[in-house]
Amino acid sequence: MKRKSRSFFNMQFITASISTMLVLLLLGLVVFFVLTANNLSVYVRENIAVSVQLSDDMPERDILQYQKRLNEAPYVKETTYISKVQALREQTEAMGTDPAEFIGHNPFNASIEIKLNSAYANSDSIQWIQDELLSNKNILEVNYPQELMDSVNRNLRKISLVLLGLAGLLTLISFALINNTIRLTIYSKRFLIHTMKLVGASWSFIRRPFLWQNIWIGIFAAILADALLTGMSYFLIRYEPDLLTVITPTVVLIMNGAVFIFGVIITTLCAWISINKFLRMKAGELYYM
Repeated sequence: MKRKSRSFFNMQFITASISTMLVLLLLGLVVFFVLTANNLSVYVRENIAVSVQLSDDMPERDILQYQKRLNEAPYVKETTYISKVQALREQTEAMGTDPAEFIGHNPFNASIEIKLNSAYANSDSIQWIQDELLSNKNILEVNYPQELMDSVNRNLRKISLVLLGLAGLLTLISFALINNTIRLTIYSKRFLIHTMKLVGASWSFIRRPFLWQNIWIGIFAAILADALLTGMSYFLIRYEPDLLTVITPTVVLIMNGAVFIFGVIITTLCAWISINKFLRMKAGELYYM
């Protein structure tokens, strides 16, 4: 009889752990997409180039000094100097013909391409950055893809709101599903709980083993979910190495930590709520559920 009871307990533990793991897996995927979407937005914003056209009267030595000062600015991630010769070569390759042969001279100006830090890649920041750059008399013009930048920011904002809303909704659904799973496991022991009350056991004494059991269910389910999510991340990076720019080790660590913490907290909380409900019940109520 004892062996049968222990076998039933083990099967119940495994079933509850797998059910909880599936819910945590879905929640982990939402956390994963929220974090990678944020990294993707940073990556896209930091790869929108601002082109600073330089005057032909500016010596290359002064250009390099100016580039060094730009690199120290808080809004600059990195800069690239494109000389007149390099600009001509790039345009010749793109057009398939050399414009200098028809015009008689190199028509292109030297320039510096600036990639901004993501926090400054928006219309308001670009405006004062442009004004600051144009205050230098050797700067002819500042070009940047205004429509592209506005479109990127607008779309990323929409995606972020959708993902955050989905995360909130899934958190509530996860709580409900895990709560039902744990409630069923405790429901099967409701008569045992009532018997322990009759022999004088305190609520804390009755509650303790149920809480510990469900804490371990949360830990075991979270470890399984984290293993699957980490394997998924590794597979994606192996399949497409460029994804390492958005699926960073930090993303994986935060995702695993969030799943583990949520798994332990939610199973403990649901167990606390369910066991207290059964502890408050009278004997007659146990038959009408």
